[in-house]
Amino acid sequence: MTTPDDAREFIRSNHRAVLITRRKDGRVQGSPVTASVDGEGRVMISTRDASAKAKNLRRDPWATVLFMNDDFFGAWVQVEGAAEVVSLPDAMELLVEYYRDIAGEHPDWDEYRETMTEQGRVIVRIAIEGATGAL
Repeated sequence: MTTPDDAREFIRSNHRAVLITRRKDGRVQGSPVTASVDGEGRVMISTRDASAKAKNLRRDPWATVLFMNDDFFGAWVQVEGAAEVVSLPDAMELLVEYYRDIAGEHPDWDEYRETMTEQGRVIVRIAIEGATGAL
């Protein structure tokens, strides 16, 4: 049985995922994403404010995320839970944390912050309320 803590441990080193949200008509939408886990154990995903996934989650704040290892086959975990979309300016330091978790230090944080603002980036945070997988 995969626990939420098992899932968090897997996600910390496996960032490639597919985010599943619900469209207005109830059908599902899958989006390839890169994700991390914040200090409170929630999944964090960066996206544009105008994206379909952000719009879907504002309307219906429930998400499922399937994480796979870099080899694709083998270990995987799926998590689901309540989601929130955090917009700028509140999202800025979360975007920095997200980048650091996945890629380490940026060579120019001022440039990164400017780019995040220009792109209208937001952070999606998903509480891990359930987990399953093959670890």
